[in-house]
Amino acid sequence: MAQILAPSAQWQMRMTKSSTDASPLTSKMWSSVVLKQNKRLAVKSSAKFRVFALQSDNGTVNRMEQLLNLDVTPYTDKIIAEYIWIGGTGIDVRSKSRTISKPVKDASELPKWNYDGSSTGQAPGEDSEVILYPQAIFKDPFRGGNNILVICDTYTPAGEPIPTNKRHKAAQIFSDPKVASQVPWFGIEQEYTLLQPNVNWPLGWPVGGYPGPQGPYYCGAGVEKSFGRDISDAHYKACLYAGINISGTNGEVMPGQWEFQVGPSVGIEGGDHIWCARYLLERITEQAGVVLSLDPKPIEGDWNGAGCHTNYSTLSIREEGGFEVIKKAILNLSLRHKGHISAYGEGNERRLTGKHETASIDQFSWGVANRGCSIRVGRYTEKEARGYLEDRRPASNMDPYVVTALLAETTILWEPTLEAEALAAQKISLKV
Repeated sequence: MAQILAPSAQWQMRMTKSSTDASPLTSKMWSSVVLKQNKRLAVKSSAKFRVFALQSDNGTVNRMEQLLNLDVTPYTDKIIAEYIWIGGTGIDVRSKSRTISKPVKDASELPKWNYDGSSTGQAPGEDSEVILYPQAIFKDPFRGGNNILVICDTYTPAGEPIPTNKRHKAAQIFSDPKVASQVPWFGIEQEYTLLQPNVNWPLGWPVGGYPGPQGPYYCGAGVEKSFGRDISDAHYKACLYAGINISGTNGEVMPGQWEFQVGPSVGIEGGDHIWCARYLLERITEQAGVVLSLDPKPIEGDWNGAGCHTNYSTLSIREEGGFEVIKKAILNLSLRHKGHISAYGEGNERRLTGKHETASIDQFSWGVANRGCSIRVGRYTEKEARGYLEDRRPASNMDPYVVTALLAETTILWEPTLEAEALAAQKISLKV
């Protein structure tokens, strides 16, 4: 992850221009994902999809595939826009489609829309209308052509953000001149677990049983070490096609668990890109017949949990003398530790135990190259006396709008009292 926040032109990446040259992810491409995976799974619920893939020579299925893969660009200027928003749990993604009269290049060209908030746990039945405000657009890797994915946030008809709309406050923080002048960069490491359907047990594990102990699975290769690689690779390519600033992926310590990294992203883009990447992953696992879990500790016992480590830097941190700015940022973070923990994801107490590459949830610490700390600073950053820090506390189910905005607020906008600062400087724990 070290390269994510290294200065480069990559952070300037925006949504790529619309193009019909690249091929979308067609239904035929999923035959390989599903067939390979189903050789390992004996789950009845996946049978229908397996039949669909195996019987691709059937005339009805072929006609369905032809329609799904149909490029309508030569016949109409109209496009399909998939409006995406965060549902009532604060972690579920919802979406619906609408026709737009012509291709667009910016979210500001799109109309607002609405949905039934009483069906998503976001509004009462007697006043159920919630308004979608388009905020960011990405190319649609499933439909291809000029079709788009639209990241939206949610408001009442009166224009007030609803409680689950965390983007609104984040946008306010990132638009603050003091924050904007620091050009905050974020590199977010999203860990996730793939589960067998109906049994809620990790992919590749014997149902009700356990694989061998952790050790050979992290970045491993081989049929007994890597479970779900096709899903990870398909997601990687879908993100690149969409214009998401994905920078890498790898198998994780616990078998059946994976990670992808997004960044460096500037300000609010960090949240937009992670949410769109999560949506793509939900769609891909849906088509592959596998369950996606963002639970921070899906399997109890001697198994790693799932986090969403957030790498962070500001202009001052990246410039000469930045290490002193990092230490001041860490001081501020130590003083607001409880507030950050409360905003860093549900169930995080099951993950932050002081074991399995985590710090204790109750104690703030930082260290150089130490993955058992709240905040990790890399060796290269220490050597160069500038660079970035890694907040290892966020859970895999964290809201990236909340986490990125809180980091910027605590380290740029918030100033502790002199007394609190002096006391924290004495108590702060450094682990080397």
